[in-house]
Amino acid sequence: MKSFLANCTTGGCGAKIGPGELAKVLTALPAFNDSRLLVGFDASDDAAVYQLTEDMAIVSTVDFFTPMVEDPRTFGRIAAANALSDVYAMGGTPLFALNLVCYPEREEIEALGEVLAGGAEKIMEAGAVLCGGHSIYDREPKYGLAVTGKINPRKIWKNNTPQSGDQLILTKPLGVGIVMAALRGEMAEAEAVEAALTSMQRLNKYAAEKAQEFPVHACTDITGFGLLAHAREMAGESKTIVLYPAQLPYIPQAYTYAQEYLLTAAGQRNRNFMAGAVEFGDLPFPLQELMLDPQTSGGLLLSVPRDCAQEVLKAIQEAEPKAAIIGEVINRQEFPVLLR
Repeated sequence: MKSFLANCTTGGCGAKIGPGELAKVLTALPAFNDSRLLVGFDASDDAAVYQLTEDMAIVSTVDFFTPMVEDPRTFGRIAAANALSDVYAMGGTPLFALNLVCYPEREEIEALGEVLAGGAEKIMEAGAVLCGGHSIYDREPKYGLAVTGKINPRKIWKNNTPQSGDQLILTKPLGVGIVMAALRGEMAEAEAVEAALTSMQRLNKYAAEKAQEFPVHACTDITGFGLLAHAREMAGESKTIVLYPAQLPYIPQAYTYAQEYLLTAAGQRNRNFMAGAVEFGDLPFPLQELMLDPQTSGGLLLSVPRDCAQEVLKAIQEAEPKAAIIGEVINRQEFPVLLR
């Protein structure tokens, strides 16, 4: 799949339009008023939620991107896990999925079959069903899913409703974007690549199921905007997210690669977006970059009550051993995100 990957200018969630640029477009859209729309695009949440009955709502999301790995089946697994993650981040359960495919005419069709097979594996693992899709020819290959799930409308995990005093749990280590950048530069160690690929292919289903047993005040998954921009979204207008850089889980080699400036354009877009929203002070540059790094199929960031945070963490660590408490929520300060 070397030629397959070589034709892509970017890959994974690093291909996302930057949060600042995207906000300019979304704010110009008209407001849609429907009392059954419980979560729309106005809060930059992970998925839409539309109420059907008193006890039932559907959660709907879509996600796709270009490859970041050479093996087509692995790419399919990662893209599907990433798309399914948005449903888990809302506290929902995936029901069915539709394939989204853009594929160059010049490429071997067998590689596309492998991509779709990898995606189907993750849909089955999620307990959902694949029921169709749409495909077009394009200059660069792209793959992803439109996913529909179910959710109790009284138990939605929104991304911007943390409560002061909450502690923050991150379920997967950071650094996959930096590792993939090192891989493109043919400088990544096999151990780091394996850690990144394993993380990106792992469904957030298992961590979410553990968290469902406890009160969750807010949740989002960490993807292309990086930890800091997603934390800024979680802070909303009334809270400040305090992060503990020393407590962050990350792929060890990613720190070294960041020191060597093996970075991504998306990471720089995230840094620009966070200007005026956080002060790095004397924080080492590699740690800054790890918090700005675009994550593909990244972990969940959960805001949970302090009095049960350790219990929640222990339960999640049964599925995600590297999960950690990485911060807390306080009343709004000068910045939406603080580092301590």
